[in-house]
Amino acid sequence: MRHPNTLDPAKTALVIVDLQEAFRPVIHEFEQIVARTAVVAQAFKLMNLPILVTEQVPLKLGATVEEIKSVLATGVVAVDKTAFSCCGAGYFMEQLKGLRQVKQVLICGIETHVCVNQTAHDLMAAGYQVHVPLDCTSSRTPQNRQAGLDKMIISHALPSSSEMALFELMGDARHEQFKPISQLIK
Repeated sequence: MRHPNTLDPAKTALVIVDLQEAFRPVIHEFEQIVARTAVVAQAFKLMNLPILVTEQVPLKLGATVEEIKSVLATGVVAVDKTAFSCCGAGYFMEQLKGLRQVKQVLICGIETHVCVNQTAHDLMAAGYQVHVPLDCTSSRTPQNRQAGLDKMIISHALPSSSEMALFELMGDARHEQFKPISQLIK
């Protein structure tokens, strides 16, 4: 029997928030965040789990970085938004609500204290359980990142890591994607 605070592949979606080119030079540890998020996205693709992606004002801030776009499943299209919370973009919520089985959201992206934080809070208010892999989110400063993480955790978002999340989703070394996902993690 699984604890309700562990990720269940039958109920989980990945949300990638605003990992866009314009942020590359200003976000603390951007390259590492993108690399870890790309691993998570590849694993979700291998496990055939849903992925949603957002872009904050892409005409000004550019598209999702190539490292992420290149590993997404066919058919994943980024949702344009102006609201800081992804939930403020109507099409995002339509997509998420269309995934009727989804009750848990693994949220990666930037900035931790703005868009990720507001999205996490809105998702929790809508009844979703939110998991935040600490190695897949950042802000311009470590202090803002920490403030966002602290607020989300106090509000009952569950801290995680990319590796922890993926092993929870697989659940067993006999999982059909264990070997390829283990290779991605290394």
